[in-house]
Amino acid sequence: MKVSVLSLFPEYFQGLLNTSIISRARENGLFEFETVNFREFTKSKHGHVDDAPYGGGAGMVLMCQPLLDALKSIQTPTSKVILLSPQGQKFDQNKAAELSREDHLIFICGHYEGFDERIRDYVDMQLSLGDFVLTGGEPAAAAMCDSILRLIPGVIKEESAGGDSFSDGLLEYPQYTRPYEYEGKKVPDVLMSGHHANIEKWRHEESLKRTLLHRPDLLKSAVLSEQDHKDLARLKEELKSQVSQEEAESI
Repeated sequence: MKVSVLSLFPEYFQGLLNTSIISRARENGLFEFETVNFREFTKSKHGHVDDAPYGGGAGMVLMCQPLLDALKSIQTPTSKVILLSPQGQKFDQNKAAELSREDHLIFICGHYEGFDERIRDYVDMQLSLGDFVLTGGEPAAAAMCDSILRLIPGVIKEESAGGDSFSDGLLEYPQYTRPYEYEGKKVPDVLMSGHHANIEKWRHEESLKRTLLHRPDLLKSAVLSEQDHKDLARLKEELKSQVSQEEAESI
């Protein structure tokens, strides 16, 4: 896979590329990454890439010419062009998995007040990190790239990715490591039993419980078995007796 990012601030991505797992994967040739500063493509003698909006209004708007010329310089028939925009589809784990199978991703990072509307005609999709506003598209692009790149085969162990939160529509189960006891808090006995079937059953039930308590909205789209529905009904009653009245009402 190759990832290209069109940005006025290419240095923003150095932390992503030179840290931990993503850095090693890049060094091992599992993916290519490039940043393209579209300011280098402007035809303005003063180096401008933005201008005042037609019709008036606050802020400056990114111009078509430099950004689209930069895009055309790297785009190929297999490129998937992504515009970072609050108007886009909300990014999630399923989208990360889908994009990890593409040959070439191009992210367009905006800045200032917004884009010339005509730029949207040249993209394949618009994505949003969430319902909040950032100073530019770079933080969103970095987060999305991290999420996508870790799913490329060989970047992390396949079994590690399979247990991630959201991979099956649920939050991840609790994890423990040494010491067995810390300040009176012990590792659950089932994890010490060596009984793999019981461990898997416990982990799945804990995922259901966590999702029910912290992100019940996810249960609406999660693929649940008949047994899952029975377990959820039981867990709802158990949790209502353990949490505050306000939390109980949300379950």
